Amino acid sequence: MMLVAMFMFVANDTLGKWLVATYSVGQIMVLRSVGALLVMTPLLLGRPKRELFRTDRPVILTLRVVFAAFESSAFYYATITLPLSDVITYWLAAPIYVAALSPFMLGERVGWRRWTAIAVGFVGVAIALRPSSAALTPAALVSLVGSFVFSLTVIFGRQLRGTPDTALVFWQLVAALILGLVSLPFFGWTPPDLTDYGLLGLIGVVSTIAHACVNRSLKLGEAATVAPMQYTTLIWGVLFGWIIFRELPDAAVVVGAAIIIGSGLFIAFRQRKTGSGEPTVVDAPQ
Repeated sequence: MMLVAMFMFVANDTLGKWLVATYSVGQIMVLRSVGALLVMTPLLLGRPKRELFRTDRPVILTLRVVFAAFESSAFYYATITLPLSDVITYWLAAPIYVAALSPFMLGERVGWRRWTAIAVGFVGVAIALRPSSAALTPAALVSLVGSFVFSLTVIFGRQLRGTPDTALVFWQLVAALILGLVSLPFFGWTPPDLTDYGLLGLIGVVSTIAHACVNRSLKLGEAATVAPMQYTTLIWGVLFGWIIFRELPDAAVVVGAAIIIGSGLFIAFRQRKTGSGEPTVVDAPQ
């Protein structure tokens, strides 16, 4: 289920990169949210309405949905000029950020081995970013900020264990819809043809199904078992980027990605061995 979810997330990202060449990020956010909400509506009808408002931490929930909407927009913006595999590489650094922030925000203990892996992971991020005046483009900086914000949504998600999944997903989609609507006066609306309407709606549908697969995989197996499978997104990202967009990652991104993945796997291994915190499951923009 996790492998299927990772494939579908990258398929969703590929559709987004294809469409963002024609339509604004805000327009994509609006139509993907509408498509996802249409899929969710039949599921919500069979559940108690109070589930949508059941949370003991409304401030954290609000921060999470706002941050999630921002990081999804950041991902699509970054793909306008960056190869798909590059952007996915930056987002795969999220478990490293989560591990670094968890002692301060979650009260989890992080030993010297994981701190070493975190430091090595940051070196991988720096290599992948190629920090020079020519390489640090707005898209690269947005990727860096977006992946960090995504790590905050993961931490907030851990703090909302008592909040139903339906509430988390529903309000996240609503926030993305509002953000897209707010941006439309500034970036405009390009009337899609019938095919593109279908593709724009399909982004939300595919993403929703992928999330369901992630949730199911976590119910069927331990997070420590399924979390490493998230790194298959990079394989699909390279493959789709090459086939559809004729893009291939350069040497710096390949080296940086290898270091990031190695650090992330080591952090997950240490979390499983010490029992301090659950390995982070990173999905694509939600």
